[in-house]
Amino acid sequence: MRKFEIISFNQFKKDISDDKELYNSIILPKRSTNSSAGYDIRSMTKGIIKPNESMIFKTGLKVCMNEDEVFYIFDRSSLGYKYDVCLANSVGVIDSDYYNNEDNEGHFSIKLINHGNSDFEVNIGDRIAQGIFMKYLTVDDEEKINKKRRGGIGSTNKKEEK
Repeated sequence: MRKFEIISFNQFKKDISDDKELYNSIILPKRSTNSSAGYDIRSMTKGIIKPNESMIFKTGLKVCMNEDEVFYIFDRSSLGYKYDVCLANSVGVIDSDYYNNEDNEGHFSIKLINHGNSDFEVNIGDRIAQGIFMKYLTVDDEEKINKKRRGGIGSTNKKEEK
């Protein structure tokens, strides 16, 4: 099943704030038009990104999808075109097993970088990225992979405990 969910209030308190009103204001991503491929992702934190600096913005969201799918996070066209602001990692990749991981429930964040000459302000509720679901393929002769995700960002680089 493909869907967006709001992280638990406990995770929200740990990652963002204990403000219940702010938590209740989270808006699930949605497409702007019937032909839009991308789901608009909003920030639940605010900040000012100085030129040539980057900042992480929390979303309060997690995403669930089928095992053979990936959720790609891309720039919103207007941010790069108008303000020279883009994703710090070019494209975000959320794998299906990131959902409900033990580190952060699958809470994903957006890191923006300002390549412009002026400060760029992000407010709570601003649309800062767009996400697209895609199916992916694997090679036919791949060896079976038994490794399971144990945590959040960067967890696939960690050595497995024996």
